[in-house]
Amino acid sequence: MVTLDVRPQLIDALSALRDRVAAVRLPLPLPGAERARQTRSELLAQLDDYLLPRLRDPEAPLLAVIGGSTGAGKSTLVNSLVGRPVSEAGVLRPTTRTPVLVCHPDDHHWFAGARVLPRLTRVWLPPEESGEPGRCDDLDGLGGLDGDEEDGISLRVETSPGLPRGLALLDAPDIDSLVVRNRRLAAELICAADVWVMVTTASRYADAVPWHLLRTAKQYDASLVTVLDRVPHQVIAEVSRQYGALLTRAGLGEVPRFTIPELPESAGGGSGLLPTTAVAPLRAWLCHRAQDPAARQQAVGRTAAGVIDSLDVRMPELAGAVAAQYAAAVRLTGVVEDAYRAEGARVRRRLRNGGVLAGDARTRWRGYPQYSTSGELLEALVESLAALLQCAVAAADEQIRTTWQREPAAREFGFEDVGREAGGWGPAEDIRGRITMAVRRWWRVLEELAEEEVRRLERNAAPDTETVAALLAAALLGGRRTRGAGEQLAERIGAQGALRLRDKGGVLLTECLDRVLNGERDRRLAPLDALDVAPEPQAELIAALSVLQKERWQR
Repeated sequence: MVTLDVRPQLIDALSALRDRVAAVRLPLPLPGAERARQTRSELLAQLDDYLLPRLRDPEAPLLAVIGGSTGAGKSTLVNSLVGRPVSEAGVLRPTTRTPVLVCHPDDHHWFAGARVLPRLTRVWLPPEESGEPGRCDDLDGLGGLDGDEEDGISLRVETSPGLPRGLALLDAPDIDSLVVRNRRLAAELICAADVWVMVTTASRYADAVPWHLLRTAKQYDASLVTVLDRVPHQVIAEVSRQYGALLTRAGLGEVPRFTIPELPESAGGGSGLLPTTAVAPLRAWLCHRAQDPAARQQAVGRTAAGVIDSLDVRMPELAGAVAAQYAAAVRLTGVVEDAYRAEGARVRRRLRNGGVLAGDARTRWRGYPQYSTSGELLEALVESLAALLQCAVAAADEQIRTTWQREPAAREFGFEDVGREAGGWGPAEDIRGRITMAVRRWWRVLEELAEEEVRRLERNAAPDTETVAALLAAALLGGRRTRGAGEQLAERIGAQGALRLRDKGGVLLTECLDRVLNGERDRRLAPLDALDVAPEPQAELIAALSVLQKERWQR
């Protein structure tokens, strides 16, 4: 017999593992990422809604979740097992929007708080004897009345003496509901079950959706029972045989099966209750599991052990998905850094070769000082430097887009187009504005350096500051083409002064180039940095699993 391991050390290890799973982020749309996100959600649901609550409170009532496809008759089955209408049944689908949990009045406290399904707010419908049937009171301030409110989903908790103590039934939404939120909720509720009760019909027992759940239950080695509902009397033997053959073929031949014939009550008419004899075998099976200590231990222990065993496969898969996310983020980041590093090197080569001395700047230099003033030369040089940096940024951005278009994560996430949008890196005029502002700031500081150096000279022999600044800019930006600028500068302020200015001006120029290129690079990296994809979660997942495995082995 499988026994339930409730040692504090095991619970602590599972809690730590749960926190590591919750910390996982999978924002990039890589192949397999959607499946990994689903795995993460399922893990959190099973740990939060079932495994940890069950281990902390092993004496809590057995929770059987009734799940199945649209129109399978889940609500009618729950009502019939309880003995009175507690869950709405009807022909309009999906009927089950707010899930309903039914338990014995003495077991109400187990489900009143957030012990299981903590993300769902609780509402409670008092017993009919209260004299106010249909009234729904908020329980302990935990939630509102409308299960379809956008700010949350409610779990309606009902009590009925028709159920034995130690057994609770939960009517889940349709697993194939057209409403995405209902499908997700149904999957969460099933993850909270001690016993999975899968309901299908004679006309839909071969559908893919219920079989996916059955295979999942087999994968987790969960305590499972199936109900073949609404089977016409004339084909009940044949349909039951075929369904049993399918179960056997899927490795589920030992799963308990119950067949309910098609009855007038199955359509939701009248009281919505099936005859007691129709549900008696299933009710007896559930009551036995809840009230017989050995059967209860077997059911609960098997489901809990199955979930824990499944972690040996699912946790490495999740860690692998985390590693793939980080690797993709590193690749995308590397593309940006490589592009801007290459353009930075190209800008410096062009400066050494006099690449700034082009167009108007070249004309002004050739005409200086006969046909161009110092101010005109300085203005032309600064504008040419800004244009060179703008071309470098544009070239780096184009390289990023070209490379990112070959990356599925970047293409599907929209990174390759972000530079073309006002909400991304910014429109071209903003980029030009930032570069122009940075270059002109360098220009102002250059003039301040020139003014400071001029003040060192004797007043009657000192040149004007603008001339010194223009010659210094030409010497720094013109490369080999403006060697004469350095000589003229030395003639006006002396060799030591010229050398001192060129050293300080060169440092300022390097800082300006770095500020522009690194600033634009960081803007391109900001959307990636905001994803917060890091390598640590992978190691933390594996470490948490290792601690859990060690605790289980020590037992």
